[in-house]
Amino acid sequence: MSTYPLVKFAFEVDWGGTKVGFQEVSGLNVEAALIEYRHGASPDFSKIKMPGMKSFSNITLKRGTFKSDNEYFDWFQSIQLSTVERRSITISLLDETGAPAVTWKVKNAFPLKLQSTDLKAEGNEVAIETLEIAHEGLTIENN
Repeated sequence: MSTYPLVKFAFEVDWGGTKVGFQEVSGLNVEAALIEYRHGASPDFSKIKMPGMKSFSNITLKRGTFKSDNEYFDWFQSIQLSTVERRSITISLLDETGAPAVTWKVKNAFPLKLQSTDLKAEGNEVAIETLEIAHEGLTIENN
C-alpha cells in the first residue's frame, strides 16, 4: 500500500465516445438536502434535522479539440423534445501503475451545454471544448 496520496492528474474517462485524453473533469459532487421539522407539541424551541433527498452536481468534461472529431456536438444533437441519448460514464483516478484506484460511475448522463473553444489570434494555447452533463446518480468505488 502506497504511503502517498494519489495525484489528480492521472485519470481516464469512458464516456461512450472515442477514447481520448481529457484535460479536466469537475463536478463530482453528491449532496443531501436538509429537512427541518418541528411539531407543535415539541418541548424544544428548535427544529430537528433530517437528511433529505440526494442531489448531484452537473459534471463538466474538458478536452482538446481535434480535427474531424465532432462527437460532443453529435451527442448534444441527440436532444429532441424531451428525449436524449443517455449514457453511463466511468471516470477513474489512476494509481502509479496506471490501474484504476478510485472510480466514479455516473448513471443516465446526457449533455446540457456544449462550449466550443474561444479563438484568439495572439493565443498560444490548445483549443479546448467543454461539455456539461446532467445525470441521475453518482457512485464512488475504491478499487
